[in-house]
Amino acid sequence: MDLPAELRERPGDDPDDVVFGSKFSLRTIELNRPKKLNSLNDSMIRKILPRLMEWEKSDMANVVVMKGAGEKAFCAGGDVAALAELNKSTDDGWAKSAEYFGLEYKLDHYIATYQKPYVAFMDGITMGGGVGLSIHAPFRIATERTVFAMPETTIGFFPDVGASFFLPRMNGQVGTYLALTSDRLKGANTFYSGIATHYVNSTSLLDLEARLGELRFRDYDSLETRLRLINDTIEEFTTGIPHDEPIHIAGELRKAIDRCFSHGNIDEIIAALRNEKGATEEWAARTLEALQKRSPTSLHVTLRQMRTGSRWSIADTFRREHAMATKFMKHPDFTEGVSALLVRKDTPTWKPASLEEAAKVPGDIAAPFFAFEDVPENMRLRLMNNRDYTEYPHAHLGVPGESEVEEAVLAGGGRTRDQVVTEIVGRRNGRQGIKTVVREILDRKTSPGEGGAVRWHSD
Repeated sequence: MDLPAELRERPGDDPDDVVFGSKFSLRTIELNRPKKLNSLNDSMIRKILPRLMEWEKSDMANVVVMKGAGEKAFCAGGDVAALAELNKSTDDGWAKSAEYFGLEYKLDHYIATYQKPYVAFMDGITMGGGVGLSIHAPFRIATERTVFAMPETTIGFFPDVGASFFLPRMNGQVGTYLALTSDRLKGANTFYSGIATHYVNSTSLLDLEARLGELRFRDYDSLETRLRLINDTIEEFTTGIPHDEPIHIAGELRKAIDRCFSHGNIDEIIAALRNEKGATEEWAARTLEALQKRSPTSLHVTLRQMRTGSRWSIADTFRREHAMATKFMKHPDFTEGVSALLVRKDTPTWKPASLEEAAKVPGDIAAPFFAFEDVPENMRLRLMNNRDYTEYPHAHLGVPGESEVEEAVLAGGGRTRDQVVTEIVGRRNGRQGIKTVVREILDRKTSPGEGGAVRWHSD
């Protein structure tokens, strides 16, 4: 394969940081830096992307599995410590860091638009760059060891790797909440929230992988037909969601998240959190404390990102995030945040230093990061293909969202709660966990009507 220069092996690349496997029609990619929690670097990307391109053209490769070595992490993120050091090393270090993000986003976009079934084993820590390798896949498998987060505001950055696309499309204000606070979701809750499409115990992953390798497709099978077969196969290995792990973001907490994080600026979100009383008052106090520790610039940029990203296509998302990342490489908060938290192990000194100081900055502190026309032509991201979409094409493989439940309530002509549950669970062939998700949505968004029918609350 005639590769562009950016994908060719370079001196110093670790030959063993990615391990590729082949069994029958299954192809596997194992991130192999367990001591670094499989953090993603450019050496790994230069191996992975060409192999994905090769397999996509091959009639012998039918399913691709992405996984991480060891028991602790799928992928804990990008190697941001190396980028911060690069930013400090030379005057043009920021430009070299921007090149890394460009390479990473090309890989993420390629995965998001891949034309063959792609399965991500989100076993262990799945954060930052690891989310980019998994969240856009049609199949995202969580286990009891999964720990999901987008922790970028803690290091003076913004949720990237396509977060502009997937977080605003989550139910209500959950995506905005996760983006601003860096809160973590663990185990089954990554499934309940829609981050993962399936939940499987980690002890079953090897057997599932072997079974995927045994699948046989006919030449004329459509991609959708193949995805349905893989979906049914994954379901064979589900052994039940732990009963002691209820939905975390639900009930009064979920209502509070929607109340507080629906506002259009950070000051209003802070004020709303301060006004929380009763059952959610303690949560609000913890959330306020967390936000005060984040980079003020990151918070303002991230909130605007959450409000505008829902209108971006998947290709626009990565192009614009690359422009934003380039500007963050020039901003002091990223290098300071990474150096303080990951190297010095102390408290970062942000610029501006606090949300109060940020409020005194003339103009809109976030606006420069969204001035995409300012990016020189030679620094604009050029993706590996021209594929694009405005909504995930295989969203039906995951858990139902509020819009689907609303449609089932309103289109049914007076359906009861049980009828709505039965309808949506039936659409997913009785998959585990779906009933729990639908019931939680109905608890919050409906009330009893005449004759037992449920009424949807649009507020």
